Amino acid sequence: MTSRLHSPAAERNRIPITEVLRQVLPAQGAALEIASGTGQHVAHFAVALPGWQWQPSDPDAQLLESIGSWAQGLANVLPAVPLDVTAPDWRLPRYDAIFCANMIHIAPWNACLALLRGAAAHLRPEGLLVLYGPYRIAGRHTAPSNQAFDADLRQRDPAWGVRDLEQVQDVAQAQGLHLQQRFEMPANNQCLVFRGG
Repeated sequence: MTSRLHSPAAERNRIPITEVLRQVLPAQGAALEIASGTGQHVAHFAVALPGWQWQPSDPDAQLLESIGSWAQGLANVLPAVPLDVTAPDWRLPRYDAIFCANMIHIAPWNACLALLRGAAAHLRPEGLLVLYGPYRIAGRHTAPSNQAFDADLRQRDPAWGVRDLEQVQDVAQAQGLHLQQRFEMPANNQCLVFRGG
């Protein structure tokens, strides 16, 4: 029997994120979710956006199992694949959209660079990259809780930390991904929508 893991954060933010996806995505397409985690997001998106085919992914074998459990019976969710964004070749096709939540602050900066580089290579023309999580804006944290979270992350691993939105935007732009919209989300998070060339 597969192990269905549960993330309270994913439970809380899946509905606000879905509302953003409904606004920015067309009625149908193919999407890759990077760092799918427990699988709660992709299972919710698949039901809420039935015109989309979802490809979940994660580098963690235990999480791949959990994703499969959450996605059981959902015809528009493909089997989860192992994906390390820093790999030179993702061995995946192109997608109309790529979604990633809460990864780049709990990973070294080179993982963010690799994510943006890989997304640019795997988006179809005019495809969208949607990133969700906390960001510093204009050099400042958006709330004291984010500042405390950032300090905790850096204490756990100096290579981790809440990223500067403008720095992420500059790196994305260098890869041909242009910030189209920014949504302020609950719990002092942001949803960034980049469009490929």
